[in-house]
Amino acid sequence: MKKNISIVGSGLVGSLLSVYLAKRGHNVTMFERRPDMRSTKISAGRSINLALSDRGIRGLKAAGIDDDIMQIAIPMYGRQIHHQDGTQTFQPYGKENQAIYSVSRGGINMALMSLAEKFENVKIKFDQRCTDVDLRKATAKFHDEKTGENSTIQSDIVLGTDGAFSPVRLALQTSTDMFNYSQTYLEHAYKELVIPANADGSFRMEKNALHIWPRKSFMMIALPNIDGSFTCTLFLQLKGEESFETLKDEASQMNFMRNYFADAIELMPTLQHDFFNNPTSTLVTVRCFPWSFEDKACLVGDAAHAIVPFFGQGMNCGFEDCVVFDEMMEKHGDNWKALFEEYQTLRKPNGDAVAQLALDNFIEMRDKTADPKFLLRKKIEARIATEHPNFLSMYAQVTFSPQISYHTAYNEGQRHGVHLDKLANIENVFEKWNSDEVQSVVRELVR
Repeated sequence: MKKNISIVGSGLVGSLLSVYLAKRGHNVTMFERRPDMRSTKISAGRSINLALSDRGIRGLKAAGIDDDIMQIAIPMYGRQIHHQDGTQTFQPYGKENQAIYSVSRGGINMALMSLAEKFENVKIKFDQRCTDVDLRKATAKFHDEKTGENSTIQSDIVLGTDGAFSPVRLALQTSTDMFNYSQTYLEHAYKELVIPANADGSFRMEKNALHIWPRKSFMMIALPNIDGSFTCTLFLQLKGEESFETLKDEASQMNFMRNYFADAIELMPTLQHDFFNNPTSTLVTVRCFPWSFEDKACLVGDAAHAIVPFFGQGMNCGFEDCVVFDEMMEKHGDNWKALFEEYQTLRKPNGDAVAQLALDNFIEMRDKTADPKFLLRKKIEARIATEHPNFLSMYAQVTFSPQISYHTAYNEGQRHGVHLDKLANIENVFEKWNSDEVQSVVRELVR
């Protein structure tokens, strides 16, 4: 039976989910707090790039829109590490030219909204801030940010795809029993900077790489854009000796950049303007459960499991939510209560696992990518993968193997780590590669 469904939030997940729902015949109205970004300039500092990988592509493909999105994506075949002494090294992500893809958050969101609106049964209403949700009645109240008018919308189902600070989740938290919730902030925040294209539109750095400047307690990254520019993100402590708190004027800011990111300064002509005008944004992890209420409401994407961006899986996880949600629609038909319950049971362990993966990868990117012991482990892992084609590293499981759950990949990654440490601690491990000392550990690792 066709349902009238209100989706709160027309971001990446909301827009993709609306396509799945529309293809099954439901009438969908998305309510978006922001103006239509397709006709309004995106606020500076809010367009951080995203890394689209196989899980996300699977979600787009199942909705039949992967070709449209891949037209605005740039393949990145590995990490380009910028060391403090000015030298660089390249660390491939996978094998046989496996890549993740740089996409503009604004660009992919605009494309998804336009693709969703091609369906006659999808509508988007902008400047609508959700102020309250009555779960039992499946009604949502909105305040029009332009006109000041208030409205109450009645529907059969309310879906919350409204991000880390979701009003729909707040309704679940405040009006249901035994709702578990936590939010945890990093001591770090981020600020968007930019490396523009050359005058002829060409790239100033290697185009097909994710660039990282690891500096132990902080770092900067840069992802390419189709216009030849790079969107850079500086991740730095909010407080402390070297922090956003201490970079209060141009002199201190430039001294900091010269000390740690000297090779990037000449590439960033608007550095000081961007630094002092773009917002400093915090990084939060949200865990909660349950995600649904009876057959009336459900959370999808960041509203259910907001994570920090360091494994590049936030969007991909949200798109995978949509795939599983669609599979549950196929399985349960009109039984929306059963649909919601199985969906959240399947996805909750994976939401928790990807949240931990993202936190762990922050330490890897910031502290370890330039560390000799870490690089040795990577070389060992790469050799094992070459000699044992069925062996998949944790990174490969997460990034290139959507058939493997985040939960399984995380657990396997912990097991791998124990054995890789053993191998890395063997002196002259490659010279002893064919010895029983080494191969016994390898056999246990690849079992």
